[in-house]
Amino acid sequence: MNHSSLASETSAAQRDVVALVLGGFVTLAGIMHFANPDFFNDIVPPRLPLSESFWTYASGVVELVVGPMLLWRRSRRWGAAAAIALFIGVYPANVYMAWDWRDEPFSKQIVSYGRLPFQFLFIWLAWRVWQRQKN
Repeated sequence: MNHSSLASETSAAQRDVVALVLGGFVTLAGIMHFANPDFFNDIVPPRLPLSESFWTYASGVVELVVGPMLLWRRSRRWGAAAAIALFIGVYPANVYMAWDWRDEPFSKQIVSYGRLPFQFLFIWLAWRVWQRQKN
């Protein structure tokens, strides 16, 4: 095996790791929407139509579809595009959570504010997965 082949295999493995970790995270988040819906209901912005539970379960279902799409190579590129849309779509809930928890203990505020930049990290990672799956 030459150096070029080894570098190519290493690159492919790194691509897979990012997609697999992201896919696992999204799938776990989807499961949590059903295991602990009250947490997610509490961060649904109240101005949205329909009930908080509707948005909690709907986003959980989307995550349970998008996460496995990232795990399987055949659907990974579309899964990455869907993940970008998902992360953008749920960002208002993270902003609302940060605002709503402004009077909570500092430990909770750190969690709520910490979620904001992580959303951009997840968008970037999904973008990288999308770009790398052109083949």
